[in-house]
Amino acid sequence: MAKVWVFAETTPEGEVDPAALEILTKAREIGDAEAVVLGPGATKAAEKLGEFGAATVYASDDEVYGDYVAQPATHALHSLIEEHSPDLVLFAMAYDSRDVAGRLSAKLGSTLMSNATDLIDENTARTAVFGGATLVDVKLEGSPKLVIFRPKSFEAAPSGGSADVVEVSVDIPDDLKKAKRVERHIEEATGPRLDQAPVVISGGRGLQEPGNFELLDQLAAAIGNAAVGGTRAVVDAGWVPYSYQIGQTGITVKPSVYLAIGISGATQHIVGMKGAKKIIAINKDEEAPIFQLADLGIVGDALKILPQLIEEVKTRKG
Repeated sequence: MAKVWVFAETTPEGEVDPAALEILTKAREIGDAEAVVLGPGATKAAEKLGEFGAATVYASDDEVYGDYVAQPATHALHSLIEEHSPDLVLFAMAYDSRDVAGRLSAKLGSTLMSNATDLIDENTARTAVFGGATLVDVKLEGSPKLVIFRPKSFEAAPSGGSADVVEVSVDIPDDLKKAKRVERHIEEATGPRLDQAPVVISGGRGLQEPGNFELLDQLAAAIGNAAVGGTRAVVDAGWVPYSYQIGQTGITVKPSVYLAIGISGATQHIVGMKGAKKIIAINKDEEAPIFQLADLGIVGDALKILPQLIEEVKTRKG
């Protein structure tokens, strides 16, 4: 069977990036799944990675991987690949992972496929093109094959296993300690994470001005366990921070219910939310493309409908 590696990111507290667990779930279907995790909290993370299918976890808690960007991790991963010869190395579409994958591709001379949505077998990956309207199967060549996956491509499911932990001991040359992290900022947030919320309420240009996003916050609070997002247009306009952005260049969400408020339905946005189980759209334009995707569509002024909707939700829950 193919030897399939997953490069896993963690927090300094050892919490594993959920995308790594999603990819591991798929990796164990394709071959012998193993994981590589580098930086503070790695050893702690190994237990969770084992629960989701990694038979072996190569781990190092060395601070160098947390202090310096990409180059130390790339160097260590390159050394491990030369020693153990995996057939596939899979990455999540996170900032650090993408950086490492690109640098690794250059060092190995291996082809790197990005934006994948599925892994058919050890030689074939799938991606979506034309705004998700068409799926394309891509033949993977070279060794090892490197693939970056969009988040939410797979559903994470534990296997009940455990991993053998192999300590990584690689000397990192000083000339690879260049870009250093000097500060970390964790944005304060209330409620569930956008990519994990069962209900997502997303706003677009139809809200007319940034202050009207307060209505989405009120609706999320009334519903409970809901998160607020937005389109690229409102992010680019500075109405909401980038962390709100849902779409091809933002976050991918697959909630039970997705409310699209004042969103026309550009393909860039659709890619990031079309996996929702139920889609509800409110838009003044009855020809808006979002209605073609919606399970329930409301033609009307969102600024008039939202206050009524908020009061109705409060009444029913009260």
